[in-house]
Amino acid sequence: MRAYHEVVRRVLETGTRRPNRTGVDTLAVFNLNYEIRLARGFPLLTTKRIAWKNIVLENLWFLSGEPTIGLLQKHGCRFWDPWANDEGRVPSAYGHLWRHHPGSAGARDQIRWVLEELRRNPMSRRLVVSAWSPENAENSELPPCHFAFVLNVQRNRRGEPVLNLHLTQRSCDIALGLPYNIAGYALLLHLFAAWSGMRPGVFGHSLVDAHIYTRKPDGSGAKYDHVPGLMRQVAREPRPLPRLVLSDTVRSSLDGALSLLDRDLAEILSHFRIEGYDPHPAIRFAVAV
Repeated sequence: MRAYHEVVRRVLETGTRRPNRTGVDTLAVFNLNYEIRLARGFPLLTTKRIAWKNIVLENLWFLSGEPTIGLLQKHGCRFWDPWANDEGRVPSAYGHLWRHHPGSAGARDQIRWVLEELRRNPMSRRLVVSAWSPENAENSELPPCHFAFVLNVQRNRRGEPVLNLHLTQRSCDIALGLPYNIAGYALLLHLFAAWSGMRPGVFGHSLVDAHIYTRKPDGSGAKYDHVPGLMRQVAREPRPLPRLVLSDTVRSSLDGALSLLDRDLAEILSHFRIEGYDPHPAIRFAVAV
């Protein structure tokens, strides 16, 4: 996960102070790009502990297309609570827009279409899934940050098809969001690769506004200052990456994976095993809402 540390260092060293909607200043960099090769291990951050439970549940929730957060709350995942209304609905729920994207001919299931197109025409350059709907985004309290991903098949030196994924993100909280974005989309890449009978290859990521929250020049907002924690984190030595093991139920199909949603947490996680994960202790960062 040296790629993550390089992102942190670049923003710390070259970021410029920028105000934003939260009222907490950031150090920000425009147009930051990197890639991670999944053959080297599963990119679950090792310089601080990351909650694997949250990554699995959030991405199953996305893939289900469900706009309410009942599944997350059932298993103690509270990070979407600030963005849900009184009925538990998230107006800009990524998965709902993946599975029910509005269009002139009716809602489109982008996930189904991409999976079918991977089988029909794996060399297509149109394997795009978007969570950006202008009408939704223009009226949402928090429109999608990681708003579009593209799947792309390339052949390796042996002529075997390898599935890659590129994510475009308009806004990225480096301390809190990015570790989960990396692991979440690496998981999705593994899933799409399994469902289409390919090897997972490269996760590529473009950050339009990569930022670190920081205190104001007068010292106010220190509660939300992520700089000290990140400096402590990048001083730690990364440890070997873990390995992801998916059960046959998960690997069989999208429907197979989603069939687990009504199971208890321990059983769900038994189908998404992370082996050899030995991270440094967690570092807490306050969320700027």
